[in-house]
Amino acid sequence: MIKYFAQHPTAANLLMIIFLIMGALSISSIRRETFPDYISTQVQIQAIYPGASTEEVEEAICQRIENAVDGINYVSEVRSTAREGVAVVVVEMSDGGDMSTFINDIRQNVETIDSFPAEVKLPVVTLLNRDDLVVNIAVTGSMPLVDLKKYCEQLKDQLKQEEGVSQVTVKGFSDAQIQIHVPVSSLMQYNLSLDDISTTIRMQSLDMPAGMIETSDQDILIKIADLRRTPNELSDLVVVSSRSGASVRLGNIARINETFERAEEKITLNGKRTGLLQVTKNKQEDILAVFDSVDRFLQRIQKTKPRSVEFHMSQDKASVVRERLALLIKNGWQGLLLVFFALWLFFDFKLAFWVALGLPVSFAGALFFFPKIGLSINMMTMVALLIALGLLMDDAIVITENIVSHLHKDKSPLKAVVAGVTEVANGVVSSFLTTVCVFGPLAFITGNMGKVLRVVPMVLILVLAISLVEAFLILPHHLAHSSKPDAFDEKKRNWFRRKFDEAFLKLRDKALGGLVDKVVTNRYLSLGLVAGIFIFSISMIPAGILKFVAFPDSDGDYIEARILMPPGTSLGRTEEVVDLLSETLKGVDSEFSKIQPSGQKLVKAVTVQYSQNITAGETGSHVATIIVDLLPAGVRVGRIAEFLAKWRELTGDVPGALSIHYTQSEGRVAGLPLEVRLTGDNLDELKAASESLKSWFNQFQGVFNLSDDLRPGKPEINIRLKSGAHTLGVTTKMIASQFKAAFQGISIAEIQRGKDSLEVIAQVDHINRDSIADLETFHILLPDGTLVPASVVADFTMDRGYSTVSRVNGQRTLTIQGDVDNSVANSSEILSVFSKTYAAKLEQNHPGIKVSIKGQASESAKTATSMGRALLIGIIGIFVILSFQFNSYTEPLVVMTAIPLALIGAIWGHILLSLNFSTPSMIGFISLAGIVVNDSILLVEFIKIGRQEGLPLIEAASQASRQRFRAIFLTSVTTTAGLLPLLSETSAQAKSLVPLAASIVFGLTASTLLVLLIVPALYMVIADFGLIAAEIPVEDADMKPMMTAKADE
Repeated sequence: MIKYFAQHPTAANLLMIIFLIMGALSISSIRRETFPDYISTQVQIQAIYPGASTEEVEEAICQRIENAVDGINYVSEVRSTAREGVAVVVVEMSDGGDMSTFINDIRQNVETIDSFPAEVKLPVVTLLNRDDLVVNIAVTGSMPLVDLKKYCEQLKDQLKQEEGVSQVTVKGFSDAQIQIHVPVSSLMQYNLSLDDISTTIRMQSLDMPAGMIETSDQDILIKIADLRRTPNELSDLVVVSSRSGASVRLGNIARINETFERAEEKITLNGKRTGLLQVTKNKQEDILAVFDSVDRFLQRIQKTKPRSVEFHMSQDKASVVRERLALLIKNGWQGLLLVFFALWLFFDFKLAFWVALGLPVSFAGALFFFPKIGLSINMMTMVALLIALGLLMDDAIVITENIVSHLHKDKSPLKAVVAGVTEVANGVVSSFLTTVCVFGPLAFITGNMGKVLRVVPMVLILVLAISLVEAFLILPHHLAHSSKPDAFDEKKRNWFRRKFDEAFLKLRDKALGGLVDKVVTNRYLSLGLVAGIFIFSISMIPAGILKFVAFPDSDGDYIEARILMPPGTSLGRTEEVVDLLSETLKGVDSEFSKIQPSGQKLVKAVTVQYSQNITAGETGSHVATIIVDLLPAGVRVGRIAEFLAKWRELTGDVPGALSIHYTQSEGRVAGLPLEVRLTGDNLDELKAASESLKSWFNQFQGVFNLSDDLRPGKPEINIRLKSGAHTLGVTTKMIASQFKAAFQGISIAEIQRGKDSLEVIAQVDHINRDSIADLETFHILLPDGTLVPASVVADFTMDRGYSTVSRVNGQRTLTIQGDVDNSVANSSEILSVFSKTYAAKLEQNHPGIKVSIKGQASESAKTATSMGRALLIGIIGIFVILSFQFNSYTEPLVVMTAIPLALIGAIWGHILLSLNFSTPSMIGFISLAGIVVNDSILLVEFIKIGRQEGLPLIEAASQASRQRFRAIFLTSVTTTAGLLPLLSETSAQAKSLVPLAASIVFGLTASTLLVLLIVPALYMVIADFGLIAAEIPVEDADMKPMMTAKADE
C-alpha cells in the first residue's frame, strides 16, 4: 500500500484533501468552552419543610432520606445539609455505575418514604449538571423596581428567542407580593380579624368555570371572571356592609401595595440598583456562539430601549475563553514556525515543507472526530494539540531521514521512498504503540482533576493515529515527487547548507562521539554518576526545595469578597459592611491603577449581590458578595493574590463579621488548599475542635480565609402558654395564629399575572417588631373580645441553634476550609505537619472526633494514585511490546532507562523556573515517558544492527549514538520548539499550563543528552554480566533491521 500511494498520481493528495475538508467542516460543530465538561456523578435531593429549625430538618428529612438511599448500588458518598426550612442531600455515584439507573433508583426509594411530617413538600430529585456562566447583563434605569423587573422579564423572553441562547435567569429581585397592612385600630373598630379579611378576599376574588350552555349551533362556556390582580382592584372589595347599604371597602381600612417578598434580595452595579440577566450555557452549547448572540441582541435592543435604561455586561466569561484560546493559538503558530525552522536546518525547503504539512493534515483529521467522541475546544485540548505540535514530527522525521539516507545512495526518488518507509515501518508502528501504552491509561484517570486532564491523552492518541496514516500514505508520495536525484550533490548545495552540515557533523563526531567513547569506556563510573544525579534530583522534593501544589494558581479577571455576618443581622448592617469594603477597594484600585498600561483603571465594575455567599452556602440579609471586574489578565500588571492581600490589609477586621472570604471568581476543580473534615455526633464538641484547629492553622504565614460550616443560627424566641392561660379561653393555636398574623402575615391567595405568580399577604400594621419587649407587650385578643399583653398568657425564652448541620454517610461533620498564598506558604507542607503532629492530638483533646483531610490534598492524592497506576500500566505495556520486538527481557529495560533520566530534567526545570510541581507537571512527565522511550528504541536497535554487521560490541554501542544523533536531536528539537512559546509565555492566563510544558521541555532536553550517553553504557554493562550475548548468532543476522545502519552517511 505504501508503494501504491507513493506512485499513484492522485491517491495521496485526495486523502490529504479529504482530511483537510473533514476538519474544516467539523470546526463549526465543535463546542468551545473554558475547561472540558464531564458527565455528572451527583444526584441532589431537596425537600422544603417550612418553618422548621435546622435540627428538625436534620431529623425529619435528612436522616430519613439517608436511610432510603442506603443499599442502592454504586453509592460512593452521601452528603446531607440541613438548614432552616430546607434539606439538601447529594448522593455521589462511584465509577462503573449507570446514571440513568442510579437516579431512577434514588427517585423510587425517596418516593416510598411515608414518614415525612405533613408540612414537608414533595422532595425534588435532580441530576447536578454544570451550567457555565456566559455573561451577566446588568439593567439599570430610573423606574420603579416592579417595572424594572417586568422589563427584565421582557428582555429575558426576547433574549431566549436568539439563536443558541436557551438559559437566561433574572436576578436581583425576590418573588413579588401584594401586601395588605391592616391597623389594629381598624380591626377593633369593625370587629374584624385577619382571618375574616382573608375569607372575604377568597370569596370575592376568584376565577372559576361555571358550566356551559349548549345551543343548537355552538357550545358556550360560562366562567366567573372576577379575580382581583392588582392593589387597586383589591382595594375595591367590600369587607363590611350594613343593611342600610353602607359599606366599607378594603382600601378604606388597609394599606395595599405591591412589593417584593424579601428586601435583601437585591443587586447593585457601581452603587446603582440593577436587575441582572444571567446568561448560562449547558454542556452542549458553545460559549462563544452564545455570547455572540447576546452581543448582537444588545446592539439591536439599544435602538428601542427606554431612554433611562442602560446595559452593562459584567463577568464576561466568554471573552476570557476567547482570550485564552487566542493565546494558545498564538503559541501554536509560533511553535509551528519554530518547528519548520528546525526542519529546514536539516532538510531542504521542500522536504521541510512536506514534513511540516503533516501537522495541519493530522490536526484536521483529529478535529473531525472531536464532536464524534464528545471533545470540545478548550484549554486542555488546545494544550494537547500544542504537545502534539512537536510530537507529531517524530514519525515523519524518522521516515524522512531514512528516505534521505537512501537518496544519498543514488537511488531513484520512488525507490528511495519505498525502501526508506518500508525499512522503518516496524519501528514507527512500535513507537506509536509504546506511546499509546503510556497515553492510553491516562484517559481513565479518576478524581475531579483527572476528569479535566484526561482529555489530553485522548487528543494525543487521536492526533498520533491520524499522523501515522499521514506519515505512511501521504508523506511518501510528496517526498517521492519533490526529491531530485542530484538534490544532495555537494556542489549544488548553498554555502549555508554546507557550513551547517559540516558544523553539525563536527559536533556529532568529535564532541558527542568523543564523549560517548569516554562514557562507554568508563561505563561503571558514568552510570554511578548519573544514578547519584538522579537520587540527588529526587531528594529535592522531600527536602522542600521543589514544593508540590495540587494545581498552580491561575489569574482570572474577577475577584470577590464574600461577606458572612451572624444570622439575623439586618440588611442595613450588612450594607454598612459592603460600603466599608467598597471604600477600601477604591484604595486598591488607586494604588494598582498607577502601574497599569496607559493609565487604565484596575477596577472596571463593582457588582454587589446581597443574600448570596456561595462559600457559606447561605442566603438572607446577613450575607452578601462583592464581585469586582478587573482589567483583563492579558493586559493587566500585577497578580490577583497581591490585589486580594491589599484589599484584606486595607479593610482589616470588620466588627461583628463571622468571615469575609477574599478570593477570585474562578472555580477550583480540586477544592481549597486547606480542607479538613471533622466527624462526630456532638455539635458543640465539633465546634470546639474547629476553633482549636483554626487557631493552629493561623500560626502559619500565608494562611487566610479560614472558616468552618458549623455556624450559629438566628436567635430563636420560644413561646409557651402559662399554666393558667386556658382559664381565659386561650389555646396554643389561638396565640400561634395571632402572632403569625402580626409578625409574619397570613397567605391569602396565589395570583397568576402573566408569567408571574404573586402571593397576597395580610398582616397587622403598626406593630413594633424590633425587640423581645415588643413581643411581650403585643396584645392578644381573647375570646370575649378583650385585649391582654402576651406576657400575661405566655412565657418567652431565648435559644440559638446552628444555621447549618452537615452530614456525610450518616454522620455529623464539620469542615474547616482555608486558602494559602503559594508565594508565602505551601499547603502540602502545612497539611503534612498537621497529619504528623496535630491531628492525633486534636482527636485526643476532643473525644469522639475523627479527622480526615479533604479538598485539594484529597483530590490530588486520588488523581496522583490514578496517574501512578496509569504510568505503571503504560510501562508494563512498553515492556511487553519491546520484549516482542527485541526478543529479549533485558533490552527493554535498557530502553526504559530514558524515563527516570527524563525526570531529572523535569525536576530541575521546575526549580530553575521557580515553579511548584503540580498535577499538570505530572501529566507532562507521564506524557514525556511516552516520548523519550522512542529515542532509546532507536539506539538499542542500532546497537543490534552494528553487531549484526560484525562490529565489536563496544564499537557498536559507541557508533549507535553517532548514527542516530541527528534523528534523536531533531525529534527532540521539534518537540521542544513546539512547546517553547508556551513555556516562555508571561501571560497570567497561561500560568497553569507552564508546569506541563516545563516537564516536557526540560525532561526531553535532559533525556536526549543522557540517553545518547547512558543507553550505550548500560547496554555494555548488561553485556558484561552476560545478560546479552556478546555476539549475535549467524542465523539471526538476517533479521530485518528497524532502521538503516548508517542514516547519516
